[in-house]
Amino acid sequence: MRSRHDRYDNPDLTPPWKRKQPVPEVAAEPDLVVEEVTTGFCGAVVRCEKTAEGPTVTLEDRFGKHRVFPMAPRGFLLEGRTVTLVRPRAAPAAAAAAAARGPRLTASGSIAVPGARARVARAGRLYVEGRHDAELVEKVWGDDLRIEGVVVEYLEGVDDLPAVVEAFAPAPDARLGVLVDHLVPGSKESRIAAEVDARSGGNVLVVGHPYIDIWEAVKPASVGIGAWPKVPRGTDWKLGVCAGLGWEPNTGAAWQRILGTVRSYKDLEPALLGRVEELIDFVTAPEDA
Repeated sequence: MRSRHDRYDNPDLTPPWKRKQPVPEVAAEPDLVVEEVTTGFCGAVVRCEKTAEGPTVTLEDRFGKHRVFPMAPRGFLLEGRTVTLVRPRAAPAAAAAAAARGPRLTASGSIAVPGARARVARAGRLYVEGRHDAELVEKVWGDDLRIEGVVVEYLEGVDDLPAVVEAFAPAPDARLGVLVDHLVPGSKESRIAAEVDARSGGNVLVVGHPYIDIWEAVKPASVGIGAWPKVPRGTDWKLGVCAGLGWEPNTGAAWQRILGTVRSYKDLEPALLGRVEELIDFVTAPEDA
């Protein structure tokens, strides 16, 4: 005679919803985005290594920070599902590799949303100082901005910012974020930003990076140079850069050369990354935030 415990002790008699589900093994292919369960650290796989303590995986977050974790069973989340990472095969079949890679990263380091439609544009906006700034923001954050419905426009310099803000008429449901070049204490830009902040009622956020121009926010190593040239005072900075690098004095062509080296957030300085992320969060925050 069966005891009343048989149905729980015998896997064949246990209800499906009570059975332990096997944890899938996923190959830790480069760029696979996972979250480590104990720390909550989320990043893309950079490499796998074999150590004396066992295999490890290195993850890189969107700010370029690296963390090394052991490939422990049930140690990671993939799209909210617990998985065990394993070292990839030396030469996986193309179809298997595509299935194992999971979510991909956008140029900004966010998880890509395949087939997502652009959201209807918000009333809020991001303003940047010039066309080059707008092109760089679009190249790195364009996918995120379309999903969030954020439109980027550019000013013809920061001098007219107070008038632009007044004409825009920011409100809790129409926030305005502004990215300013060379926003350092005591500068003209800092004085204008303070004036705008004082009149905004909390619906405008002006942030800036310390670089003279958006060109300088691209890492020199990405451009293939040792450092950005020092340009003498009184010399047009962009033309001075072209001269210092031995390039033709054509700032449009020089910018396209620089922009062409930018493939993702990894090619930009952290001082710019944090400010753009801050502006996107501000413009997309709920009205009661």
